Amino acid sequence: MGPLSRPLSLANGHGIKNRLFKSAMSEQLGDRQHNPTPELARLYRTWAEGGIGVSVTGNVMVDRTALGEPKNVVLDRDSDLGAFRRWALAGKAAEGQIWMQLNHPGKQIPAMLCKTPLAPSAIPLGRGLEKSFNPPAAMTEAQIQSAIQAFATAAELAKQTGFDGVQIHGAHGYLVSQFLSPRHNQRDDDWGGSADKRMRFVLAVFRAIRERVGADYPVGIKLNSADFMKDGFSENESMAVVEALAEAGIDLIEISGGTYESPAMMSAGKRASTLKREAYFLDYAEQVRQRVKVPLVVTGGFRSAAGMSEALESGAVDMVGLARPMSLLPDLPKRVMAEPDFVLTMANPSTGFKALDKMGMLSITWYEFQLERMGQGKAPKPGLSAWGALLATFGRLGVYAFRQRRA
Repeated sequence: MGPLSRPLSLANGHGIKNRLFKSAMSEQLGDRQHNPTPELARLYRTWAEGGIGVSVTGNVMVDRTALGEPKNVVLDRDSDLGAFRRWALAGKAAEGQIWMQLNHPGKQIPAMLCKTPLAPSAIPLGRGLEKSFNPPAAMTEAQIQSAIQAFATAAELAKQTGFDGVQIHGAHGYLVSQFLSPRHNQRDDDWGGSADKRMRFVLAVFRAIRERVGADYPVGIKLNSADFMKDGFSENESMAVVEALAEAGIDLIEISGGTYESPAMMSAGKRASTLKREAYFLDYAEQVRQRVKVPLVVTGGFRSAAGMSEALESGAVDMVGLARPMSLLPDLPKRVMAEPDFVLTMANPSTGFKALDKMGMLSITWYEFQLERMGQGKAPKPGLSAWGALLATFGRLGVYAFRQRRA
């Protein structure tokens, strides 16, 4: 049995059949009431049958008044729990697991969806994003407590409807990430100021979830290694948060990095040595491994069975995170476990016009189109042109297609 095929046991005794982890991607397959559609269930059944150990859903919003994108799924007391049960059941096919990613966008809400979003501090997004995202209002104590309980309620409902675990989205500049960042959290109360106070929100969210779901239910987090901005969340601060979460009892940590102001989670701008090694955040994971024993996942950059196996054998990570490759090869887990020499080549779709690519958000929408095809029971279409993806996005999202809908 190779390293990719070995089962993993979490500290709470929860077992995972192999070391392959589908990281969250934006599916945009919620219905008008923000419930999961049959297409979502079919998509996750396809991935489960492809051999994945754990599938993490695209971010499910915990507050229907705070959407990150127009067709987000929301889980709260007003949701259609039957639709969530069908989604969870599909994700369990072939002994796979499905974990729900829980998120609140904070101020990363497109202007078309919210006039005044909430955030730790009344600081707008920068680097050009302020043109499409309205300035936020600083959250009151009551609003902070409400957001914490919204995460806890969603986690409770995720367990009730059959999801195998939950993941807190604490990366990429969303609300949890905003509280951790000295750039975005400039409060002078108990929720901001020092690094210790800035991490209070994520710890409060975790503890509220744990109180609702119990000690034996898996609760993980996706956390930035850093924001990669001069005045943002740093590596040293991130490691301190990891240690605090490990002490509090977190079950699994997925490592990412960057925000939509500084998108380090994308391949653009990566050093040649990083791209050759494949895993974008493996250096950070190696440092974290010296501090905590919590299972770690690194997502970003993996393209070969050899690169994935080497990351596991290094001891720095316990699972390999895969995202965009799974939108093209839903049976990628089976392939990399069976073929040690497997290599996937991926091209970046482009119309040839950078402004049009950016306006159509091709780096996201091209892959969303592939997810939609799988949700319809069709095979992915790797040869889809960038122009075809733009037309498909317009047909699916209408007036929202060419408005910036994501930070």
